[in-house]
Amino acid sequence: MVMDFFEHQDVARKATGRLVLYFACAVAAIVVMAYLVVAGVVVYGSQGSEVPRSLWDPALLATVGLGTLIVVGLGSLYKLKQLSGGGRSVAELLGGRPLDRDTADEDGQRLLNVVEEMAIASGTPVPPVYVLEEEGGINAFAAGFSPDDAVIGVTRGALQHFDRDQLQGVVAHEFSHILNGDMRLNIRLMGVLHGILVIAFLGQMVLRSMRFAGRSRNSKNGGGAVAAVAAIGIGLLVVGYAGLFFGNLIKSAVSRQREYLADASAVQFTRNPAGIAGALQVIGGHAFGSALEARHAAEASHMFFGNGVKPFLGSIFATHPPLDQRIRRIDPGWDGEFVEPRRQIRDLSWSGRAAAQYKGDSPSPMQRRSAHAELLASSALLSATALVGRVTPVHLDYAREVLAELPEEVAAAAREPYGARAVVYALLLDADPSLREQQMRQLEQRADPGVVTETLRLAADVVGLPRRARLPLIELAMPRLTGLSASQRTVFRGCVERLVAADERTDLFEWVLLRLLRTHLDAVDDPAPERLRYYALGLPLKAPLEALLSTLARAGHPGDTPGAGRAFASAARLFDKVSLQFDPRETRDHAFLDSALDELRALGGAAKRTLVQACALCIGTDGQVTVEEAELLRAVADTLGVPMPPVLPGQPLV
Repeated sequence: MVMDFFEHQDVARKATGRLVLYFACAVAAIVVMAYLVVAGVVVYGSQGSEVPRSLWDPALLATVGLGTLIVVGLGSLYKLKQLSGGGRSVAELLGGRPLDRDTADEDGQRLLNVVEEMAIASGTPVPPVYVLEEEGGINAFAAGFSPDDAVIGVTRGALQHFDRDQLQGVVAHEFSHILNGDMRLNIRLMGVLHGILVIAFLGQMVLRSMRFAGRSRNSKNGGGAVAAVAAIGIGLLVVGYAGLFFGNLIKSAVSRQREYLADASAVQFTRNPAGIAGALQVIGGHAFGSALEARHAAEASHMFFGNGVKPFLGSIFATHPPLDQRIRRIDPGWDGEFVEPRRQIRDLSWSGRAAAQYKGDSPSPMQRRSAHAELLASSALLSATALVGRVTPVHLDYAREVLAELPEEVAAAAREPYGARAVVYALLLDADPSLREQQMRQLEQRADPGVVTETLRLAADVVGLPRRARLPLIELAMPRLTGLSASQRTVFRGCVERLVAADERTDLFEWVLLRLLRTHLDAVDDPAPERLRYYALGLPLKAPLEALLSTLARAGHPGDTPGAGRAFASAARLFDKVSLQFDPRETRDHAFLDSALDELRALGGAAKRTLVQACALCIGTDGQVTVEEAELLRAVADTLGVPMPPVLPGQPLV
């Protein structure tokens, strides 16, 4: 059974707690072993002296313990600092190179298509894609602290040997890790385990240094000193590799069950068990399997789709379950035969036109209607909280349709830094010619001239976009916006705020756009996760709850105050610890809504689930969800750190 998003978040937090406990136990064991090594050397060196030393020496234990803690702590902090750039840091550490849209590589284009579809379908920014060019093994990974800095990495071997369904299954598996909070735990795991292994590195350094001690070997005292140094070096090496034992034990304890969950999520996302099962079968039949050659592969072995390195002490300490067990969980009727991989004939040609990227392999209209009807009939999957953090085949089909609707020039612009800014500016241009002229003058005064020119070039196409394509376009552009320099982000923010303020009012779409940009750009400046302060929806949150739910209820029933009041009341019934009052007043300033969301984003998992359900009730009780309502719900969910797939036409939320 696949857990929902909120349950998986709780599991991830508990896994982090277990990681701290395992780490503490491992460090305690290493302190004891390090003490025994040092004490043994001291006792051996004191033989023949007037006062031989005892093996038990509390002062020496305290010194060795403190020294070990400092070494392990500094080693962990160093690695975490090295990985502070998030997913990009991990990808570059493994030798990955970013894959750009203008690449002539057909394998790469196919991968980019699959990743974009999955991102739009899941309601997350499109992550950058990295290729491990030198890796012939078949593997993939997702890395980052959050969806904002996540990357997808794929080996060249995987690109060459997976067909589109298999590649989609693997990408869906990795998106499960992105959506369910596994990535942050994986990076923390890399950091703490590096601290444990630093002791082994010190042992190697000590042994290497002995080659410079040759001059001392001719004297008795010098020979004894060299022997003592050698003993300490060997001891540290032994202790360090005992740390490797503990490290792999921790990886195995934390990682294996999450791989089963990600496999199950991939099947649910794609409704195609043959895709991910076929990918696992291809790995089993490949000469190199999923092994990687990268120097840092062992450090990141728990992040990969398949075992990136040969398991330490066999399958007992493997970070991944055996391939046959994973396949049989997906396909109980599997005959046990792996598939010998061969280079795939491309099933998606690249013509350079945006429509051709997606229309060529979309389901037929009849298949689309059938799948849509199946989704709408499945009430278990339609509640807002059940959809969070999940993707369905219909959402993937919807993503392909929306991407195919984007004009070629607009889609291409959203994927590069100048064009991404221009796309956002064009979305905010007013229909009133005089206001638009005023907005363009402001841009000319503050924005980069090239961006202004690009805005003018794209404006007509952007204005003519279907309403449902606006958020997907922003999601396409978001990686380029978050990749701007600090000074560029400052200028960009200022231009956006002035464009919105030009008519002295902020409509709901403008607020949605501002909120999405604020959420994701702020995450670049301050990547630390929001500290949870509230675990219940009680009296301290009365004002923020009233502000948010009243806004949603009014948006769902414009001009119908009684209807908005009824929608609010249906949502308010979910809160048994606080009595909420509906505010019917319209406002032209959404600052109060920003303040409310800033407070509510500090909610814990169970309370956040209730809040999302209440938000859905506010806009869904009348059985009709407009594009504007869906955009508003997505912005609220995005702020709360809750990945919400697109709300489909005719899809109920309650």
